[in-house]
Amino acid sequence: MDEALLRSLTPGVLAVLVRRGADFAAAEDAVQDAMVEAVRVWPHDEPRDPKGWLITVAWRRFLDATRADSARRRREELVDEEPAPGPAPGLDDTLQLYFLCAHPSLTASSAVALTLRAVGGLTTRQIAQAYLVPEATMAQRISRAKRTVSGVRFDQPGDVATVLRVLYLVFNEGYSGDVDLAAEAVRLTRRLAAAIDHPEVAGLLALMLLHHARRATRTDPDGGLVPLSEQDRGRWDTGAIAEGVQILQTALSRDRLGEFQAQAAIAALHADAATAEETDWVQIVEWYDELVALTDSPVVRLNRAVAVGEADGPRAGLKELAALHDTLPRHTAVAAYLHERDGDLATAARLYAEAAHKAPNLAERDYLTRRAARLNSTRNAGR
Repeated sequence: MDEALLRSLTPGVLAVLVRRGADFAAAEDAVQDAMVEAVRVWPHDEPRDPKGWLITVAWRRFLDATRADSARRRREELVDEEPAPGPAPGLDDTLQLYFLCAHPSLTASSAVALTLRAVGGLTTRQIAQAYLVPEATMAQRISRAKRTVSGVRFDQPGDVATVLRVLYLVFNEGYSGDVDLAAEAVRLTRRLAAAIDHPEVAGLLALMLLHHARRATRTDPDGGLVPLSEQDRGRWDTGAIAEGVQILQTALSRDRLGEFQAQAAIAALHADAATAEETDWVQIVEWYDELVALTDSPVVRLNRAVAVGEADGPRAGLKELAALHDTLPRHTAVAAYLHERDGDLATAARLYAEAAHKAPNLAERDYLTRRAARLNSTRNAGR
């Protein structure tokens, strides 16, 4: 049986049930029952219309559960309303499901988990493994999220920006366990781009493709971080880069610039440089100016300081950095890098060591510690 097909059909089936009037939690249970039945039946008798089959079985499971629960009077009214068989709906219902899973009443972590379960078709176990939490913990998180959105109806336009933020959160989780969340985010964003004509959706897809193209070179064989300037560009995925650039150019031509398009433009400039020395930092600074205007984000300003340091020299970058609060994540690491570029190795080594203590993960901490040790070794050798 084609498990990938079954998984890809799940969100559309769930969306149909919710649109027909089932609350989210009950609909999700019914769809899971239908999937189990498909696993049992399809290897011997695969239907000509798999999605229609799943909708029919899931809807009947929902109605069976409704009849067994006399307290749910509203649902009892749906018992005699089963629509006649016909072609299964297309992407519109799935699009609404994206919006439902990214509902503003949900926390970011709950929205991500619910999106992976309902839209991505992942099991609770897979999601728990990806986030390195016990399965019971993830099950509770998803259950709470389902209860939160159960009363939400498909009668208001969804917030595309919220959906994109959730998908970008999924992408940035990267890889853990047997679920590649970066690849999953690309897949889900592709589906969203096929369902909605929006330049920021295209911008996010382009950004993901351009970042994902460099994935194989971001770490060394021992798992250590490799900075962009030292990555083997010959190993970058040129197909993903070409696709990302094409998608970005089409989005930018619509003259409706958004945050993800601007970020993708910066990523494209990095991808376009054959060597780190050939990077067009002046143009990158210009795109960061656009991002600052769009977001006024301190993190964007921090990244812009790095770009200014590359375009106009490290002292210009340090001047930009001085205007930012030193409690910003990675502020100390950026200061260390700019001081190193300016030749102040003692200050850079001290700041790298300080940044290592603040690092959010082991890989980054090890990288910063090595940078500090290397500079101290260089200084001692020169004495």
